[in-house]
Amino acid sequence: QVQLVESGGGLVQPGGSLRLSCAASGIGFGSNAMGWYRQAPGKQRELVARISMGGTTDYADSVKGRFTISRDNARNTVYLQMNRLKPEDTAVYYCNTIGVLLRWGQGTQVTVSS
Repeated sequence: QVQLVESGGGLVQPGGSLRLSCAASGIGFGSNAMGWYRQAPGKQRELVARISMGGTTDYADSVKGRFTISRDNARNTVYLQMNRLKPEDTAVYYCNTIGVLLRWGQGTQVTVSS
């Protein structure tokens, strides 16, 4: 059974950091490009970071230089290190594959506020 479980969100002040994790099961994790997506209230879900099977990364302009995506194929886990967080980063964050999407997990809430 395919399952994506995100964790690591929370409330943080502007300028702070968080590290998100996503554990995947039921898929050939190492054979998939993976991405982190986010959905803010009233907005569409957007892709903010992606990592290829070989580890090549790409970022949305809004997070470039602040967020870092990485993966551990032995643990079937993808990470998102978020630094210098801004209030506009507030959203529910999800992981998923790139291209043919799997069933979405529950996501993890990130709130950036003073």
